[in-house]
Amino acid sequence: MSAFSISREACPSIKNILLLDSEGKRVAVKYYSDDWPTHAAKLAFEKSIFTKTQKTNARTEAEIAMLENNIIVYKFVQDLHFFVTGGDEENELVLATVLQGFFDAVTLLLRNNVDQREALENLDLILLCLDEIVDGGMILETDGSIIAGKVATHSMDDGSPLSEQTITQALATAREHLTRSLLR
Repeated sequence: MSAFSISREACPSIKNILLLDSEGKRVAVKYYSDDWPTHAAKLAFEKSIFTKTQKTNARTEAEIAMLENNIIVYKFVQDLHFFVTGGDEENELVLATVLQGFFDAVTLLLRNNVDQREALENLDLILLCLDEIVDGGMILETDGSIIAGKVATHSMDDGSPLSEQTITQALATAREHLTRSLLR
């Protein structure tokens, strides 16, 4: 058991992933650390991140900031602000890779229409993205296309016609039906 705790501490970890609007209000957030034990502490942290980064121009590529012994990697797209937070000992490149994976997956799921209205209409997909990227602070996946594929498979209705599904979704549906028929 001690070998697991050592290896777990050696793995990069994420403290939170935030998606805020252009006014600093929550769109989708997920905390994986107890550094902010109360809802008020989380809101105060989100406000301080937003205040510190709002004057920067992180539209073309990710930027990095330090705040309260945390490394924050962030990127802005239209009226959405993407943030990934790690401890001050974390590798910025790992955090940037997580941010890019989250951004790429959201872009794919929102069909390149990344704005607040689309994000709110597809909030379930964004929250599933967060679950596919990080679990309990441990990074699971950083490839945006793989994340989007897993989310699309999870969110696909079994009753939707095959003509409205992507090839990957149609193959997943066919595989699922075949598996069910073989298990009977």
